[in-house]
Order: sequence, then structure tokens, then C-alpha cells
Amino acid sequence: MERSRFDRAIDAIDAANADDPTTITVAGTSRPKELAHAEMVTAWVHRLRPDAPEALLLAARAHHIRRWESPRSTYPEGRAGYLRWRRDLSRRQADEVARVLVDAGYDDATVDRVRAIVAKRDLGRDDDVQVLEDAMCLVFLETQFDDLAGRLDHERMVEVVRRTMAKMSPAGLEQVATLALSDQGRSLIEAASST
Repeated sequence: MERSRFDRAIDAIDAANADDPTTITVAGTSRPKELAHAEMVTAWVHRLRPDAPEALLLAARAHHIRRWESPRSTYPEGRAGYLRWRRDLSRRQADEVARVLVDAGYDDATVDRVRAIVAKRDLGRDDDVQVLEDAMCLVFLETQFDDLAGRLDHERMVEVVRRTMAKMSPAGLEQVATLALSDQGRSLIEAASST
């Protein structure tokens, strides 16, 4: 039996992300970071939108495809450098997923839709883009929050949390309470929520 184009695309995305040289520990197992994040974001999308359309599921899996190939350190320091890195990275990732989807047999309309979701076009106005953003923010809080808090001072970290929460929908924000966060993490969320 021939595998579906969806399965072929997911396998290709997972294979690309399995090459990530950076690892994280999830449930006691060391995994390639972007592969683990893609699986976690997909799980959150299913939780936030049980009837998620195929394009959103593909975008969730591919949202950071091969992200390590464009490190932040290759751009200037500061907010302008950060924003340029994010813009260029978004375009590169959208192009990469488009190639995977074309190879899997997807039509132009689906490829364009997935590209738009991965690039987060119309964030705040497009429900699929918002669900992806919520899922990404939740995974950030689950996997990178405490590490970042250990590197930034309290005020800067409160600002990071405030900006993260500002990108989330009310439905996404409700899920923050379900996360197993450290005491420091809970304290930072409370501080960001109260200002």
C-alpha cells in the first residue's frame, strides 16, 4: 500500500530535523532539538485544535525545519539584527518546507497555505497561524524557559515573558496554567501578567 503524501511529507520533515546537532532531553531521552520541538508543537496543535486542517499540521511539523543552519550568531547583535534574522529565517524555512511538500506531491494551493502559516503571515488575524504561534509559545515555556531565565536578569526575563504572552490567544494563555513550570517560571509569568 502506498503511503499518503501527508505521511511522506512528515517523514521528510522529521528526517531533515533529525540532523539537528543540538539535543534536548525530553522525558528522560536525548533527542535532536528541532525534531523534538516539531513533535511537541504538533501535539499542542492537536490539543488546541483537535480538528486541525492538514496544512496547519504540516506547518506545525515544519515550523523550524533545519533552523540550526541559520544561527542567530551570524547576524548583528541588538533588536534590528534579531528581527532581520527572524525574517530571513522565516523565509528560508518556508522555502524549505515548500520543497518538501512539492516532492511529496502537494498542489500549489496547499504549499502556499503551509508557507503562509510557517511564515506566520497575518498573526492575530489568521486562526491557523494563531494556533501555531500558541503551540510554539507553549513549547518554548516547556523546554527553553528556565534555561533562558538562568541567562537573563529578572527584568529582562519579565519582558520576554510579556512579549511571549502578548503573541498568544486567550485559548493559548489558558494552557499556560497546565504547564509543569518551575517556581521561578511561575513567578516570572505572574510578574509579566501583573504589569
